[in-house]
This record gives sequence, structure tokens and C-alpha cells, in this order.
Amino acid sequence: MKAIFDERQWHHDPKHFMANGKRLPCPEQPARIEKLLTGAQAAQCEVSAPTDHGQGPIAALHSPEYLTFLRNIYTRWQRIPDAGEEVIPNIHPANRTDGYPRSAVGQAGFHQADTACPIGEGTWEAAYWSAQTALSAADLVAGGDMAAYALCRPPGHHAFGDLAGGFCFLNNAGIAAEHLRMKGLRPAILDVDVHHGNGTQGIFYDRDDVLTVSLHADPVRFYPFFWGHAQERGEGRGLGYNLNLPLPRGTDDDAFLAALDSGLTRIADFGADVIVVALGLDAFEGDPFQGFAVTTTGFGRIGAAIAKLGLPTLFVQEGGYLCDELGDNLAATLTGFEDA
Repeated sequence: MKAIFDERQWHHDPKHFMANGKRLPCPEQPARIEKLLTGAQAAQCEVSAPTDHGQGPIAALHSPEYLTFLRNIYTRWQRIPDAGEEVIPNIHPANRTDGYPRSAVGQAGFHQADTACPIGEGTWEAAYWSAQTALSAADLVAGGDMAAYALCRPPGHHAFGDLAGGFCFLNNAGIAAEHLRMKGLRPAILDVDVHHGNGTQGIFYDRDDVLTVSLHADPVRFYPFFWGHAQERGEGRGLGYNLNLPLPRGTDDDAFLAALDSGLTRIADFGADVIVVALGLDAFEGDPFQGFAVTTTGFGRIGAAIAKLGLPTLFVQEGGYLCDELGDNLAATLTGFEDA
């Protein structure tokens, strides 16, 4: 399997993360790259750099207002007297239709959903090349490869069209799916991260040309809390084109695979001819977020189950945080797919 990665993704180095009222080190560390590269190489991936597709495929999903914000906000933030080292919001509008301020502080609140997406000096560059990584890997699949892996960091599935959140800035899986659709394919996005892909759902919620399926910890007591419930099925033309499969905390291999089977059946019924897998490895039993209890062997079974659909598949990296087994879990998933 071929893999895509760009060295500029190292440049995003977030420091801060608010959890339960405490200021903690951000879990989405550059060191994740090293472990994921090790896992990709263990799966015999040939790793190469992406090509630059420009801003057009990104702007197909993200508003120009939001992209202007992401590109410029760090520089603007540094002009604020005694500003912190990272852009972190402290106020938010009640609704997306509320007034749009000129203030950098106000715009941060408008475009950042939470305190888990701090913007630093290298954030825009890393996010841009993370998206280009997904696009280049999508080209491999569109060009005839049965599978490809995009090592995207920062991740993307919590990013809406004009809103960052949960470590995410640009919705890499969504950008790749739209790119594939523009090439005449019929994509389904399958999100197996322990957290619901709320940004992905939001982007495609009123559309019937991209199916979105997400398996995740029940948001009634788990991030992102406000999205990911089973009754969220899409709206307008998109009604019935969004499937959420919330699962209890502590879900193990067998229960996860049973839910995955339902998701794969929906993908087959949609008539997809390509799958974009938003590959979160944080469902692992030893992941710092402690949501599910999927084992390394279980990730191999997940990869094999996806392969049984017999469709070209693009794996786009989402979550999965620092633990000794992170690379092993990636290798198990990709190898499970290849062997099946």
C-alpha cells in the first residue's frame, strides 16, 4: 500500500488543552507522527510526499472567510498586548447567525468551537499540507490503487465548513471525499474514531451525494456531546444519508465489529464505489481518552471487515494518541485490510 505524508505537518506544535477546568498539555503532539510512520512502515507502506493541489479543493468545503481567518489569525493575535502564545478563544456566539466581529478575539470565538484547537505559528502550514496529503492519497485511489493511507496531522473530522474544534482545522476526509466525487466517483465516509465526526456530519448533512457513517462513543457523556446521536439522520436532500452508531463506553472488539457490519451494510446499500475511512485509532483500550476497549488484534479485524466490501479505500488518519501501541494499531489495520 502507498502512503502519503508531508514533513511540514511537524510544524503544528500545540501546547495547551483545557479539560475539566484544567490547563493540560495538548494530547495532539507532533510525536504522533513518528509512531504513525513506524506503523505505516511496518505495514510495508511506500511513503512519499504529496503534490500541491492548491486551495481550490479545500475551499470546496471551507468558506473563504474561514480560510482567511486560519491563514492570518496567528499573526494578528501577536499584535494584541500581552496575548498568549497561542490563539485560544474565550467567548463564543450563541448562534452562527450572530454578528461577525472585526476583533481577532471575537473571530477566534466565532471560528473555534472549543479550547482544544489552539492555533500556533505553524498551524496553518501543517493543516494545509495535511489536507494536501489527503488529496494526493485520494488521487492514488482514483487512479486505480485498491487502497492508500494518508498520514494527516493535524486531524480533521471535527472541523466544520467554518469552524475548528477538537484538534482539527481542515476536514481532510471530507476534502478527499469531495475530491473523489468531483472525479465522478460515489464516496462514502466511514468514521471509526472513538469521537463522533461532527464536522464531517455537519458539512454533508443536507447532501445526498456523500454518505456519512460514524461509529463512536455515545455522546450523551462523551465529546463532542452535542452531535452524534442516533436520531441525527440528515436533513432536506440528505435525510437518510447520515448514520450514527453511538456505542457504550468500554465497547470491545466483538461489539465494535457488530456495529461496523451495520455501517458497512449501509455503505453497500448506498452504492458507494469508494470508501474514505476516517481512521481514528483512539478506540484502542490503552488510548489516553479511554473511550473503547478495542485491541490491536481488533484493529486488524476492522481492516479486514472493510476490505470485504471490495471497494477502493482511502484511509485518512484522525485520532489515536500517544501510547506504546499506536504504531502497532495502524500496522494491524492496514495489514488486516491488505491480507483480506
